[in-house]
Order: sequence, then structure tokens, then C-alpha cells
Amino acid sequence: MFLAIGCVVVLVCVFGGYLASGGHFDVLIQPFEFLIIGGAAIGAFITSNPMTVIKGVGKGIGAAAKGSPFKKADYLELLSMLFAIFKLAKSKGNLALEQHIENPEESALFQQFPGVAKNHHAVEFICDYLRLVTLGTENVHEMEALIDSELETHHNEQHQIAAAVQAMADGTPALGIVAAVLGVIHTMGAITEPPAVLGHLIGGALVGTFMGVLLAYGFIGPIASAMTASFAAEAKYLECIKAGLLAHIAGHPPAVSVEFARKALLSDVRPDFKELEEATGKVLPV
Repeated sequence: MFLAIGCVVVLVCVFGGYLASGGHFDVLIQPFEFLIIGGAAIGAFITSNPMTVIKGVGKGIGAAAKGSPFKKADYLELLSMLFAIFKLAKSKGNLALEQHIENPEESALFQQFPGVAKNHHAVEFICDYLRLVTLGTENVHEMEALIDSELETHHNEQHQIAAAVQAMADGTPALGIVAAVLGVIHTMGAITEPPAVLGHLIGGALVGTFMGVLLAYGFIGPIASAMTASFAAEAKYLECIKAGLLAHIAGHPPAVSVEFARKALLSDVRPDFKELEEATGKVLPV
């Protein structure tokens, strides 16, 4: 939502200010300048990135447009689910988790927390490491190293996507200059035309530079930053799960394990101790 609002503000302020100062909008309508800049930017993007990154950009822009997917209520639900998992493991043993982690979509435990259950990546993350626990993994340091390795790989994959968009932003001003130079070349071919015609052609050529800079710093660059923020929010969600899992493996009680997870959160979305206690108190036994 904020991404769309920001883009609208950029458009209104830039073009509104131009028109308010007496500028002529028709001079800015240069479809061939747009074709040169946009086509070259997209072509360079395709040339420099593998298909996985190209496909990931569409998903990344969609996620950035929605803003941060995790609010305080989402973390309360996650912490409550972790508490339910740890409590079941403590009362009935880790093997009691098998029926839930092997078929989470049919698990009564996961169904209590639909917000977490619909996050397939988070559910897979939780189930994978709980499966290792049920198989007898008890070394906290080895588990932490394994989780960190997966999180780093996930971060690198997402970084490639955001970096590809940022690279497009960095190159767009130069492509605007390319469009402007071609416009000047076209203008020089009409040097014998009257000043009114030459002025229109020169203005059209300068639109290339203007559009290249505007697209880079007004749209593409901010989109890359929004994608980075969205990816960071997802990483923090997984780090919260990691903190709880490691505390559970270390042998801490369920209430202490979820407290470890709570402390891993940023202050703006971190529920306080009382809120967490009330939420975990509503968890139904499985």
C-alpha cells in the first residue's frame, strides 16, 4: 500500500510542479524515448540475471507492495504455536510431534493457528527442524550452525533479487543519457528547421535524461529498497522461530523457550510479557 502511495506522490509532485510552473505536458510525451530506456533496461536485466532471479522479482515486487506481512498479532500467533509445540513435546515427548510435523496441513495443532499454517515456508522450516529433534538431534550448537547456514542461503537468494532491481535503478540514468544522445542526433538531422521545430526536438531529447533519472530514483530504486525491507521482515520471522527452537533443544521449559523467541523480535512488533502470557494461556491442548 505504501509503495503505491509513494509512487503516486512522486508523480503528482514532479508533474504537478512542472505544470504549475507553466510547463507544456505534450513535450514530455515521447514514446520512443520511453521505448529506448525501458527496453534497454529490461534487456540488460534479462541478460545479467538467471531465470530464478527474474521470476523472483515479480514475487518480490508483490510482497513489497503489500508492505511488511508481519504485525504484532502475527508474532503473538507464532509464539503461541511454538508454545503449544514445546508444551506437547515436554509433556508427551518429542516423538509426539511426529504426527503433526509429517502432515501439518491435517494437524489439529497447526489448524489452531491459521495465520502461521498458511505461511508454507515457515511451516516447512519448523517441521524440518522438529523432525531432526524427533530423530534425536540434541546438540544445540550443531543445530544453530545448520539453521544459520539455511538462513544465510535464503538471505543470499533474496539479496540477489533485490540487488538485481537496484542494479537496474543504477543503470537507468545512463540509459536515459543514451536516449537523450539519440534525440540530439535526430535533432542535428533537422538543423535547417525553424527554431520552433528545433526547440521541440531538443526538448524531446532532454526528456530521455529526465525520464532515466526519474525512473531510477523515483520508482525503481525505492522499489528495490521496499523489497529489501520485506525480505528482512521475513528473515526476522524465521529468526524468531530459530530462537525458540534452540531454547527448546537446550531443554528450557516452554514458557522460557517462547520468551527467547520473543526477545528476538524488533521492538515495534514485539508483544510484551503479559500479552504473550495471555495468548499462550488460550492455547488448546492437543
